[in-house]
Amino acid sequence: MAVQLQRDISRVLDTELTDQIPGLVTITHVKLSDDLCYAKVYYSCLGGDADRVNVEEFLLAERKHIRSLVGRNLRIRHIPEIDPSIEQGARIEQLLEEIKKERGDQQS
Repeated sequence: MAVQLQRDISRVLDTELTDQIPGLVTITHVKLSDDLCYAKVYYSCLGGDADRVNVEEFLLAERKHIRSLVGRNLRIRHIPEIDPSIEQGARIEQLLEEIKKERGDQQS
């Protein structure tokens, strides 16, 4: 079910909301609650911090609309509530870059 949600959300972003979304977004993972009522949607975004903030605001504002668009294709009784969350990998990459810079400054 999580994989199907990932595909459907990606399709909606690529086809129906492509003109509105303020950056390039990739849905990387979907984690469903045990009762299938909630879905935590992990995504990554290309660009700088400003782009990430704009994408996050857009996804939070449009999550109900995205849920309704995804619900058209799913044949289940309850469509999960969508909670967008930036992928942890982006944060880890940022921390690694900071460490690399610190080490470079220390070696100079």
